[in-house]
Amino acid sequence: MRRTIACTVVLLAAVGLGGCGSGRPVRYYAVDLPPAPQPSASVYPVALLIGRIGAPEILQDEPIAYRFGPNGIGTYNYHHWVAPPVQMVKVILLRQLRASGRYQSVADLGSSAQGEFVLAGRLYDFEEVDKGSIAALVTMDFELLDRKTAQIVWTHFYSRSEPVHGKQISDVVAALDHNLVEGLTEVSSGLDLYFSAHLPGKP
Repeated sequence: MRRTIACTVVLLAAVGLGGCGSGRPVRYYAVDLPPAPQPSASVYPVALLIGRIGAPEILQDEPIAYRFGPNGIGTYNYHHWVAPPVQMVKVILLRQLRASGRYQSVADLGSSAQGEFVLAGRLYDFEEVDKGSIAALVTMDFELLDRKTAQIVWTHFYSRSEPVHGKQISDVVAALDHNLVEGLTEVSSGLDLYFSAHLPGKP
């Protein structure tokens, strides 16, 4: 009995020490917002809404994800994004499209703003991949809905692995950051091309 009590006391003491700050701290990382583009002199007569950005459940949370083996995906316990990747995608899109000055308005679909077009997307991959060398994989696609006709009028798919120059998590974050911004810049440019050729009311 005494031995049992002694062991219990030691166990409780160990748990108590673990709860007093001896655990490993969680580090948080943010994607840098890209510089605002130069505002355009011409404005499309378009009110654009940014809709839902879908993603697998693992990318709707903050831990940084990594791939292992052909099908495995895990997350780092002590390295997190400051916001889920799906939220970061929407924030960057809103900033880029608003700052471009190409649209009458750009707003979140969940707001009270009205719009003729809705841009929605899905993030498939946003993780570290290690196949001999480390890379940052970003895969996503987007579609533009014309609410008047209820038709998808434009789509864009992006998938790219960017080499990671280094072996630290911060190096992976930098590569994912750059890759994501490159992909969303392609989306912004593609929308620009679409509306330049299909202005509302243009025959």
